[in-house]
Amino acid sequence: MELKRVVVTGLGALTPLGHDVESTWANALKGVSGAGPITHFDASKFKTQFACEVKDFNPNDYFDRKEARKYDLYCQYALVAANQAIEDAQLDNEAIDHTRVGVIFAAGIGGLHTFEEEAGNYALHGAEMGPKYNPFFIPKMIADIAAGHISINHHFYGPNFGVVSACASSTNALIDAFNYVRLGMADAIVTGGAEAAIYPAGVGGFNAMHALSTRNDSPETASRPFSGSRDGFVMGEGSACLILEELEHAKARGAKIYAEVVGGGMSADAYHITASHPEGLGAKLVMQNALRDAGMNPSEIDYINVHGTSTPVGDVSEVAAILEVFGADAYKLNISSTKSMTGHLLGATGALEALFCVKSVLHDIVPPTINHDPEDRDENIDYNLNFTFDKPQQRTVNAALSNTFGFGGHNACVIVKKYVGE
Repeated sequence: MELKRVVVTGLGALTPLGHDVESTWANALKGVSGAGPITHFDASKFKTQFACEVKDFNPNDYFDRKEARKYDLYCQYALVAANQAIEDAQLDNEAIDHTRVGVIFAAGIGGLHTFEEEAGNYALHGAEMGPKYNPFFIPKMIADIAAGHISINHHFYGPNFGVVSACASSTNALIDAFNYVRLGMADAIVTGGAEAAIYPAGVGGFNAMHALSTRNDSPETASRPFSGSRDGFVMGEGSACLILEELEHAKARGAKIYAEVVGGGMSADAYHITASHPEGLGAKLVMQNALRDAGMNPSEIDYINVHGTSTPVGDVSEVAAILEVFGADAYKLNISSTKSMTGHLLGATGALEALFCVKSVLHDIVPPTINHDPEDRDENIDYNLNFTFDKPQQRTVNAALSNTFGFGGHNACVIVKKYVGE
């Protein structure tokens, strides 16, 4: 069976750096930090009191009040980004066979705020009043509901489901979408991820694991991947969406084409529920699998958007894996962690970072890794590698690879290339 070519024809984003793709991308190239004090709740008693929140988001700008009440915040974010991407691709019109368009959308956690509210209400009043749960409780909370709402709102009748694999979730969603399209099971898939977990259970839970930075005196510089003084990740929120479409279908309708998706890889660390393998074995395997799937050699990759969360163990193991896979070619790469600016969007992070890769191959520029002090070094990291510290770098980017790794040892990797017509 001949596999079909898959291209990106639409993009959407709602992030700590902007309410759309262009503002998010512009601020990434400027090296803007999205971090600041938490406003979603009073975090004054928490070890971590800051995060990368979506700024000035008002659901009433996008939904009427009655409709907005049906959606958890993560789902609102998903719908905004998906609507942008669908409009960008001009996918929602009568000329397109809606039975051949699907939605595969991810969340690592889902409706955490809704769960907190409902469980909290029962804890306060359940003993005397009995259970009085909102009928929308379950449909707002579950992690697949964003895919369902996107499908319902746009009447897309193709494959429809959510993906949950912790911080690898939306990269896994992209890979699933890529496979459905290249196997001929759909003409196009709306895919990506959304997350909104900056609430007491999210921050408190990650604090209990010692996973988050506690640099409360300087939130903007707290996410400092590959620096010696890094002390944990900075939680982010938001959504990113890509439209993956079969090439001939896109060409027939005159769609603009941003880039081509050429490969995806998956692996497991099979090591620990939260820590990455110290030698990067799962990370090495996932990149090798993606390259094999794409039919590419390591020397053909120009840029890696790394998982790079700013955790002491994770950054070292990912660098070790890159050196294993790419050898001498590793020193020709640009590497950057855009989490230094956006924070870690958990289940949405893979989609956003794949979007950054698409923009990089489109514009031949690599966004930076910010917050690095040349004197702040880790003896376990090879600084002869080009981590694109501080400023974006203009260079030819024919192919970019995006890594995402999740709790549970889930690893996923996707490769995008410049689109070259026949």
